[in-house]
Amino acid sequence: MEGIHALNPEMTSAVDDSKIFRVYASALTSLNIDENNNIATSDNRLLRRIVRDNRVRGIRPEDTILRWPSVRRGESKNIFPFQENADVFFNSALIFELPMLKYYAEPLLRRISPNSPAYSEAFRLLKFLSYIVPLTPEEIATIPPTSIMREFIGGQTL
Repeated sequence: MEGIHALNPEMTSAVDDSKIFRVYASALTSLNIDENNNIATSDNRLLRRIVRDNRVRGIRPEDTILRWPSVRRGESKNIFPFQENADVFFNSALIFELPMLKYYAEPLLRRISPNSPAYSEAFRLLKFLSYIVPLTPEEIATIPPTSIMREFIGGQTL
């Protein structure tokens, strides 16, 4: 069984525990820019989602931002309580991820109108992205098609 909800023991109650190997994959990217500016793991995950949802589902960045509190509540209820059930933790964050995400997310965030209820969050994300130098299209082209980052930006072969 694949999926984050498989960490919940109720999902696999009919399977002998000796036949289960649980992997918890998450982008663990807390990053301190300086003493006062921190980029939280949840911010990186939100940027991933903004880029992917816009590319794959045609969802406006504004709508992804407005939906994010609901996503976080769902995680707190249905995922985080069960993460300790994992046999292995896999950190899917990559060193070039924020520069890559900036290239894709910044233009999307700039489209959000100051009149939007998502504007303050977009402004906050743009502020911390201003500390990051984006990858160039040539650098992005070197990301392997098997990289987990391709789930968000496209071009994957898996």
